[in-house]
Amino acid sequence: MTTKRNGQLHLGAFLYFTGHHHAGWRHPASGVEQMFDIKLYERMAKTAERGKFDMIFFADLLHLIYPGRAAAGMLDPVSLLSALSMVTSQVGLTATISTTYNDPFHVARRMATLDLLSGGRAGWNIVTSQVDAEAHNFGKEKHPEHSLRYKMAAEFVEVVTRLWDSWDDDALVLDRKAGIFADVSKLHTVDYEGTWYRSKGPLVTPRPPQGYPVLIQAGSSEPGQAFASQVGEIIFTAQQSLTAAQSFYRTLKAKIAAVGRESDSLLIMPGLSPILGGTEEEARRRERELLELIDPEDAVMMVSGILQFDLSSYPADGPLPEIPNPVEASNGMKSRVQLIMDLAHTEGLSIIELGRRLLGARGHMQFVGTPEQLADLMEEWYVNFGCDGFNIMPPVLPGDLDEFVDHVVPVLQHRGLFRNEYEGSTLRDHLGLKRPSPGHFIQPIA
Repeated sequence: MTTKRNGQLHLGAFLYFTGHHHAGWRHPASGVEQMFDIKLYERMAKTAERGKFDMIFFADLLHLIYPGRAAAGMLDPVSLLSALSMVTSQVGLTATISTTYNDPFHVARRMATLDLLSGGRAGWNIVTSQVDAEAHNFGKEKHPEHSLRYKMAAEFVEVVTRLWDSWDDDALVLDRKAGIFADVSKLHTVDYEGTWYRSKGPLVTPRPPQGYPVLIQAGSSEPGQAFASQVGEIIFTAQQSLTAAQSFYRTLKAKIAAVGRESDSLLIMPGLSPILGGTEEEARRRERELLELIDPEDAVMMVSGILQFDLSSYPADGPLPEIPNPVEASNGMKSRVQLIMDLAHTEGLSIIELGRRLLGARGHMQFVGTPEQLADLMEEWYVNFGCDGFNIMPPVLPGDLDEFVDHVVPVLQHRGLFRNEYEGSTLRDHLGLKRPSPGHFIQPIA
């Protein structure tokens, strides 16, 4: 395969419940019995570090999904990553925190703490949350409207970054003899008063080792892309084909250029959920095993929930009915709704087929084949500017992460597409991202 770009791709290990396949928890190889045990997560974090991954990533949901029917429930990701920082030394530690149901000061402190504890390995996936069920858990009647959430998120992130900048890099003095802990001229108030948020500052923790923990964004809608072009350094996305991925890549890189940012200041990493086998037939057999574990009702429920349209009265083996303006009507992830509609119509999937496809990889690209074939696909996407790397989403955890590290990573390394060793110590080092300097848009404390 002819190389069309230089450099090496980036890899994230997306660790979700006991696997990204909806029924993966039911598979005999899953670690579901240890789902709330730190030992499971220690094993996976160490595996990712052994595979030289740039980072591990934990999503977060603020409502319970599929109780009684799927692996439901979630540990707090930042608390979990803080524990894992003690058993790893190089892999990046990234997590979702919602801007809609948190306070900027709280988030600034938590992420600065994680960055300090880990020696500069933290990353924040900035989301605005999705559904009314999350609002209900915080005493609110309804989830804010989609475009409003992004306006609020932009202000939220501005407050957080100002708080991180409220300590200069050299503010800590620690002079025992003179009795000076910090140089107060290098501590700054924020005095932020916006439409939705206010904060006095300064933060109660020093400036993070990375300046800012790496800022990640996962929205692919128009407001999401606009937001990512301003503040994102990694964008997680869901693409089903190289053509679609290339189009998204070109569009987003053009958007960041339009706001004066360099092309390599934002990395695009689509989700990829691989089902691997020593042969293609073995991989197909594993795919069938997992599909058979999905309850048909769950498949229909999944599509109904995402499209916010009750499909229970329609034939499950029939096509999607005409649904009026599903993207416009959605107050959740609009880009995901569009992807689902495109997938159903392009491939002519029935409701149950569509539901099973979504439950197999939660709307992301699913690959079935051998390690060499997967490496071929990853190389094709990377060298042809479909992505800057991938967020690997193992269907069944922890075993499928081991499979990827043991059988795919060596192929990528042999081809020169992935590192053999870490060359730096921080997540920004791994990703090739610059360390931001303080903004100095706030006044020194008197």
